[in-house]
Parts: sequence; structure tokens; C-alpha cells
Amino acid sequence: MPEESGVLLVRDGSVATITMTEVALSNHLKTSLRDTVAEVGADPTIRAVVLTGSGKAFCAGQDLGEHAAALRADAAHALDTVDEHYNPIVLGLATMPKPVIAAVNGLCFGAGLGFALACDLRIASSKAKFGTAFTAIGLTCDSGLSVTLARAVGAARASELVLLAGTFTAADALAWGIVGKVVEPEQLAAETAALATKLADGPTLAYAEAKRAMAVSLEQALANEGAGQKRLGVTEDHRNAVEAFLAKDTPKFHGR
Repeated sequence: MPEESGVLLVRDGSVATITMTEVALSNHLKTSLRDTVAEVGADPTIRAVVLTGSGKAFCAGQDLGEHAAALRADAAHALDTVDEHYNPIVLGLATMPKPVIAAVNGLCFGAGLGFALACDLRIASSKAKFGTAFTAIGLTCDSGLSVTLARAVGAARASELVLLAGTFTAADALAWGIVGKVVEPEQLAAETAALATKLADGPTLAYAEAKRAMAVSLEQALANEGAGQKRLGVTEDHRNAVEAFLAKDTPKFHGR
């Protein structure tokens, strides 16, 4: 997969590394990521997968410039991307019959956090920063976050993180169970590669069965989230919040 698609795929023996090469989720990046996840998931020569980002970002979530244009053109269909892109990406990561590691190198917000939580293991750079982001622009969760975040941190903290939409550090993510390990930025690639190699040498069939058992309720959660996003996508609150974000203003919410 060429880097200009927004996704770079590198195979190294039985390990595949998928790198998102743009900060935000543009339409072409989402399409490329969906297709690349499906490709490596179906490849029997790949026994472990790494998902990471480039530069200062793992993934900062939806490209709000593109989303604002979609809202202006047809708000009723602006969030079709949830079914078309986000749900297949998350299900592909969560259910592929091999382990997936998220190497969180930087900003990890919104759907980016959902993608990281859909992976089986997470290692973060000490410089990484996290946030749910959705309610800040008048939306509910997508990318499975309504289930995977609560599984990671517990229902009470998940509610706080979603409703208040604040940011948190790699140290917080480690303490709360979102990531399993935090390393210095220059150590992230080597630590991830060592873990991926260990997993690739492990019992892939057992990993696949364990993943299948743990993903039972995710599909229903994705369906519920998608329906909620579509209801909110046509609201005045959401449209105004997106425009305010792009204008670097503070959004005002009126409940309509």
C-alpha cells in the first residue's frame, strides 16, 4: 500500500506493520486503512500485526474539514462513514485471527482511540496524549468506544472520559489500563517489534479463539453507536460545534 494512500504497509517476515501517515482520518485514509486491515487479516503468512501512526500523531480522529463539507452538502448522510469505514476497521482489528498491537506514538483522539482499543495490546510513547473528543463536537462514541473503553477502565471512569471529553496523558492511560506499557519515544519501535515477534512465534490458533470469545458484544455496540451518530449528525448542536472547532471558537450547545 503506497504512502500517498494515507497508509503504509510493511511486511517483515510474519509481522505486518500498518502505519497511518496522516494526522486525521480523511476519506482516502479511511478507505485504505479498511482495505489494508482486511488484507493482512486474510493473509495466512502474517501472524502478528502492528498498527501505528507517524510523526506526532497515532491518529487524531475524523478529518473535521472533510466532515464539515459533508455536513453542508447532506447532513443526513455525513455520518455514513461510520458504517462504511469505522465499523469494518474496528471489527477487522478486533476479530482478525492473529494478535494486533497498537503502538501509540502521539496524539490518539476520537476514532483513533477507538482503533487503539480495538487492538489486542497497546504500547504508548511517553509523549502520547489521549482523548475521547466526541461530545466536544456534539456526537456520541463510535469505533466501538462505548464498549472497549469501559472494558479497559471501568464504567465510571469511561463515563467521565466520554462526557467530559478531556485529554489525558500516557501515564494516565497506563494507570487506568488503556495501555499496557509506556516507553520513551525512541524505544517505541524496538519494544513493539520485539513484542510482535514474540506473538508471531506464539500459538496463533489459540490467540484467534481467545479474540473471538472476547469480541462477542462489539458488533452490537457498533450498530448502536452508528444509529446514534446518524441521529446526532443532523442536529444544530453538532453542525455548529464542527464549524466552531474549525474556526477555533468555543462551541455553544442548545440541545437541538
